[in-house]
Amino acid sequence: MILGVHHVAISTADIDKAVDWYVKAFGLEVVSRGGWPSGNAEIDGIVGLSDSAAKTAMLRGRNCYVEFFQYTNPVGRVSDGDRPVSDKGYTHFGVVVDDIDADYRRLLGLGMRFHAAPTPKGGMGGRLRACYGRDPEGNVIELIEVTSPDWPAQLLV
Repeated sequence: MILGVHHVAISTADIDKAVDWYVKAFGLEVVSRGGWPSGNAEIDGIVGLSDSAAKTAMLRGRNCYVEFFQYTNPVGRVSDGDRPVSDKGYTHFGVVVDDIDADYRRLLGLGMRFHAAPTPKGGMGGRLRACYGRDPEGNVIELIEVTSPDWPAQLLV
């Protein structure tokens, strides 16, 4: 039986910069740093790579974790930071905020690029406000402010 979502994982070109940004931007707490050297057959089997090596970090939020990988072997391809959300695969992860306008401004100051400003009050059926932004490497994060208790996808804590 599936009990719940534990974490989302992000591959990064610079784990120290990514961790620092996510700690500042989302108040996540670093709970572990580590990695593995090349030649670990067990991990190679899990990740589906040969002779892999990586640095890792696990960060804790209120109700889930965010894990980071910086592969040193093989070194991953760097995207241009503007991958369309319509491309196949994971498109974004969403975070719940209590004041979307304040967090929008704060995250702009930390270098987050937004596709558009938050939706207006009363929009989206009067149930929520939202906007998509990109972290410094182009990964998409949705900010969601729930404005009605009858929105069916309330935060599970």
